[in-house]
Amino acid sequence: MYQALYRKWRPRTFDDVVGQAHITETLKNQVRTDRLSHAYLFIGTRGTGKTTCAKILAKAVNCEQPVDGNPCNVCRICRGIDDGSVMDVVEMDAASNNGVDNVRQLRDEAVFSPAAAKKRVYIVDEVHMLSGAAFNALLKILEEPPAHLMFILATTELNKVPATILSRCQRHSFKRLDLASIVGRLEYVAAQEQIDLTPEAAGLIAALAEGGMRDALSMLDQCAGREKIDVDTVYSALGLAGKRQIARLLQAIAGHDTAGAIALFGQLWQDGKDPATLLGELATLQRDLLLCAVAPKGGAELLSGGYDAAALDAFRGVFSTGALVNNIGLIQAALGEMRSGQARTVCELALINLCEPDLGDSLPALRERVAVLERLCKTGVPAPAPVIDLPPAPDWGQTPPPDDADAPPFDLPEPEPAPAPAPEPEPEQPAAAAAPAGDGGDFWTRLCQTLKGSVPVGIAAILTDPLQVDGSLAGDVLTLSIQSGFAGNMVDRPDVLQKIAAAAGQLAGHPVTVRTGARSGGEKPPADGGAKLDALGKFDIVQFK
Repeated sequence: MYQALYRKWRPRTFDDVVGQAHITETLKNQVRTDRLSHAYLFIGTRGTGKTTCAKILAKAVNCEQPVDGNPCNVCRICRGIDDGSVMDVVEMDAASNNGVDNVRQLRDEAVFSPAAAKKRVYIVDEVHMLSGAAFNALLKILEEPPAHLMFILATTELNKVPATILSRCQRHSFKRLDLASIVGRLEYVAAQEQIDLTPEAAGLIAALAEGGMRDALSMLDQCAGREKIDVDTVYSALGLAGKRQIARLLQAIAGHDTAGAIALFGQLWQDGKDPATLLGELATLQRDLLLCAVAPKGGAELLSGGYDAAALDAFRGVFSTGALVNNIGLIQAALGEMRSGQARTVCELALINLCEPDLGDSLPALRERVAVLERLCKTGVPAPAPVIDLPPAPDWGQTPPPDDADAPPFDLPEPEPAPAPAPEPEPEQPAAAAAPAGDGGDFWTRLCQTLKGSVPVGIAAILTDPLQVDGSLAGDVLTLSIQSGFAGNMVDRPDVLQKIAAAAGQLAGHPVTVRTGARSGGEKPPADGGAKLDALGKFDIVQFK
């Protein structure tokens, strides 16, 4: 009968345990010198080796022929503990046996001498699930235990264990396993099981395991149905969106491309991706960016490991610290709402709020919007449009990369090159034919639509507002009529005019020169627009130049 990998390859000696040398060496020395405690408390997250070390310790203290503190695993006691035939070693799950009657029964049985082994060992897993009365019943026997009795308690939540229990146990804290330890174990198990596992896939599984060896082996077992386990196999088998899609999704959020983000989510939804998992991956990427921003030198060890330096550098400086904090908080709130159902709707609303932060009314969102206004009042220049230089990569899902190719962080198409600046008109160049009468306004409207993707959002809003800026094309000259000093500061800049000229030239089919000036006929903005500007003048932070 097939046995799961995490059970088949569970360590049988202290030397086989990976990543917990600070605990295994201590336990080996205690067994070797016979300086054992009557009660142990193993603390740590899931899949880090608590129950495994408890079983190894139970075998080691009863082994007939221990080897340097390790059980021999060949004597009748070791084999009996492994197959469950030795009744002196009892493993109890406190999650399903958490009543006071269960502990009282255990206490009554514990006073009897062991039948076959040297010590009677009770392994209580998830001990924090015991009730208050059950803890009190357990406390009595921990105060005055018989010489033949040993308790090994395991928990993932230390704060739920009473202090009276803690003070009577020898505590050992199991740490999360590092990526190198998990990758090494995965490659060893894959080699023994004749599984074709690529190093990139092993690294991805190790990152997804979040420090738990059991989770890593379970994911390897889930992917083992394929002939070759590569990165795409892991993404497909585990139902993950993958670094490529998450990077594209974050790129759409950075560019406030709501339609693009929703379209990408719809594609992932059709592919069977879980919305909660997708938002979790998106939060993980932004968490890594946040750590790089607040701790650029010392935060490398805290990164999730799912994205390399090249991937993180592509988004460096695109989001402010406040924006990242706000985005992660918004995602966490959405994940909480998904428990009540309608995961797709909740995920779509979360993506819309991420793409359009002006819609948010939470305190972090309001703080970030106020910070943007403060920067605008101080400098008079809005934040530049984000430039995300995502590294190109071949489509690994179709053809494998060459052996000498550097492993890219994710598969994304190369970004479109920025439009080249319009060439300077020659002094003797003859004027082109004038645009047809009545087409100037239509040309300016189409030009504004074209500019939305190449200029910052704030400048695009000013260009599309006829109360602030208007434009008319005559021949090869585009004249901008700027109606306010604020709009002039935003638009009448070399970089903005250069982008307008380039877009106008592509739209008109010939080079266009951009000039700024007053509206023809000296027409002034409507009275209500001036009243709005005058109303802003009463604030001290607003100045008109």
